[in-house]
Amino acid sequence: MTPADADDGTGRGQLWHGRFDVAPAEALVEFTGSLGYDQRLLPDDVACSKAHVRGLHRAGLLDEDELAALLGGLDSVEMEFRAGELRFEPSDEDVHTAIERRVTELVGPVGGKIHTGRSRNDQVATAFRHHVVGQLAATADLVLGLVDVLTDRADASLEQGPGGGPVRLPGYTHLQRAQPVLLAHHLMAHAWALLRDVDRLADCRRRVDVSPLGAGALAGTSLPIDPDATAADAGFPARFENSLDATSDRDFVVESLFVLCTIGLHLSRMGEEVVLWTSDEFAFAVLDDTYATGSSMMPQKKNPDVAELARGKAGRLIGDLTGFLATMKSLPLAYNRDLQEDKEPLFDALDTVRLGLLAMRGLYSTITFRPERMAEAADSPYAAATDLAELLVTDGVPFRAAHGIVGALVRRSLDEGIPLVDLVAAEPELGERGAALLAPGAGTANRRSPGGGGPGPVEAQRIRLAERIAAERQRWAATRPDGA
Repeated sequence: MTPADADDGTGRGQLWHGRFDVAPAEALVEFTGSLGYDQRLLPDDVACSKAHVRGLHRAGLLDEDELAALLGGLDSVEMEFRAGELRFEPSDEDVHTAIERRVTELVGPVGGKIHTGRSRNDQVATAFRHHVVGQLAATADLVLGLVDVLTDRADASLEQGPGGGPVRLPGYTHLQRAQPVLLAHHLMAHAWALLRDVDRLADCRRRVDVSPLGAGALAGTSLPIDPDATAADAGFPARFENSLDATSDRDFVVESLFVLCTIGLHLSRMGEEVVLWTSDEFAFAVLDDTYATGSSMMPQKKNPDVAELARGKAGRLIGDLTGFLATMKSLPLAYNRDLQEDKEPLFDALDTVRLGLLAMRGLYSTITFRPERMAEAADSPYAAATDLAELLVTDGVPFRAAHGIVGALVRRSLDEGIPLVDLVAAEPELGERGAALLAPGAGTANRRSPGGGGPGPVEAQRIRLAERIAAERQRWAATRPDGA
């Protein structure tokens, strides 16, 4: 193919059209094209194509001048793309076709050698994996950024409560007040969940980071290429083991979608919590004006749209995952064009999670907590019911019996309108010891078990959390040559 005949009306601009005498139907071109969304892969395809070209040179399939011409052409295409100057043609059914077409326009007939020993099947899979590797690293960095905000707010809350002590609030089960915990403990619960996401991203990245280049269409090539050297040149730590698997495998897309979906679920839970906490009914927090919206009709409204969208977009991420799982079902080996459907859901999931992480980071950085309101809710005497039962346990009362004794006191307090503290103080087995457990702040101060929500365990948890964050940052820095 030369610059003059890149597309002469017979469809020869398509990489596959040599067998055909007529141009493809317009409807076919529109239906099968992917250039509208796969342009973002251009830098990755260029990087992998340069590694492939250098491999062809090592194999004696390109001379020095041809190598220099192709590398220069690829560099020029990338520079044009980054500058917004690369023109796409109607015959460019995807970004990979566009790159080869433009390189050939720039360097002449030698451009036709760029595809030597390579199929679009292994080319696309390689560029896609290369892109996803970088995107997973960028996502992990954003997740760690949100973790940093949560830990900063947790640390600050230890001195922002009534009297300068730690902020406390009710912990919930079934969305009913259960037992009081420190706000720091609550915020760090979200941090630990997000750190599991970072761990999943790293584990997923390891399986993505495998080069399919050299697998050809499905069976490799008769040419003397070296897939190991090419993989290393392109930045992959490993290459494929089976060419059929290499060109048809999209497990890495499924797994990436699952990890991103799980991040979205965690953001959704956090968003739901913000919606509740900023309502007048809870009044635990107030949104900053920069992360709230108003009503077009009701002037008094301050709406938690960021939190609601974090909740709502989880459904979109679930759809990306389940939709692609349905696409993958029952596909025979090896490549099938159905696999072209891999990019749009993953690109959408990556973009959705990136924006969600940035928005929730800003929201949590600026939200104002209301310690007095939280403490008022946390200090309900009924929240100390379990502590009262455990006090009886220390006296040798079986827990089930202790549970019944305290439950009867709670029921009597509610039925007769008698303050629970009065009933507890009058109970011989509890008395003043039990009444002391109902004092403000006693419920959290009494939590001593490791990993629990009291001051001592929370302080120990802060140390472990900081160590874990540092370890994750070190792990990701070690897996990214640029340290970004």
